[in-house]
Amino acid sequence: MVNTKIKNIKPLGFPWETSDPFLFCAHHRDEYPKGNNKMGPAVSLDDRNIGQDFTLKDGWRMYHGSTMPGFPFHPHRGFETITINKEGFVDHTDSLGAAGRFGAGDVQWMTAGKGVQHSEIFPLIKENEGNPLEIFQIWLNLPKANKMVAPHFKMLWAEDIPLITKEDSNGNKTEINLIAGKLGDVSALSPTPDSWAADPDNEVMVLTIKMEANAIYTLPASEEDVTRSLYFYKGNNISIEGNEIAEAHVIHVVSKEDLEIKNGETEAFLLVLQGKPINEPVAQYGPFVMNTQSEIQQALQDFQQTQFGGWPWPETEQAHPRDKGRFALHADGKEEIRE
Repeated sequence: MVNTKIKNIKPLGFPWETSDPFLFCAHHRDEYPKGNNKMGPAVSLDDRNIGQDFTLKDGWRMYHGSTMPGFPFHPHRGFETITINKEGFVDHTDSLGAAGRFGAGDVQWMTAGKGVQHSEIFPLIKENEGNPLEIFQIWLNLPKANKMVAPHFKMLWAEDIPLITKEDSNGNKTEINLIAGKLGDVSALSPTPDSWAADPDNEVMVLTIKMEANAIYTLPASEEDVTRSLYFYKGNNISIEGNEIAEAHVIHVVSKEDLEIKNGETEAFLLVLQGKPINEPVAQYGPFVMNTQSEIQQALQDFQQTQFGGWPWPETEQAHPRDKGRFALHADGKEEIRE
């Protein structure tokens, strides 16, 4: 019998395949070593392609960083980034003068809008032990009406993000971090104000799922005209509606029906992305996402002329002091402290 709840099952590539209204999803897991006195790796960087180090060597990568791993200042226009941190630290700075450090369980939601430069550096804070990092970065598109809104970022702190625990008939638990949207009678924190997710009619949902061995969980149905993708990124095997699925697969499913997930003999971890499609043309050139090629050309010209506000920080790989806790400094001067 054909399973009408599953559209297709595909291996995870890099980046992960996404559906409208999402543009991109990358999962980074790096087993960074001890940090040196500059919060970089306390080991030799020889034999690495510094500036373009995307090869997993000794369990980690430098990405575009030269002394610290991460992504030094770079521009964005026309979409949003949702950065989910599961382990380690991320240091944020941007062309508006905003900054922050966020850690395990925290989420940063940034609307690039008409243009912003930002830096995402992974400081290796611990000098006496390893500094593992695990993050997701998700790109959520903006509709044409909001492509040129003012840039904005918001922190969703771990202690404020709803944690939903479900227990099956055998006592096996499933934990859900609800980052965006509504699940049952639980609502997530508000996203950025100009986001596609800000309108509940768009049914945007972002959540991570951790299932105990042999746990069974049913993901409730949503609206019919919604895309829904499940990313099984860590575990052994799960079963969805009778389909046995190995680790490192994405499952695109029908959203209008409940979906039963049965876990295997080890813990399983999934990311779920869901939303009503924007259904507008997408023109993309690197970090610029607009509707037409002429708008992309305009974005390039604008960036050349204005640098989207320039760079007010002394370093392109800007990190915060080692002993600085979790915080967010916004462009309006408001500061949040979460030690």
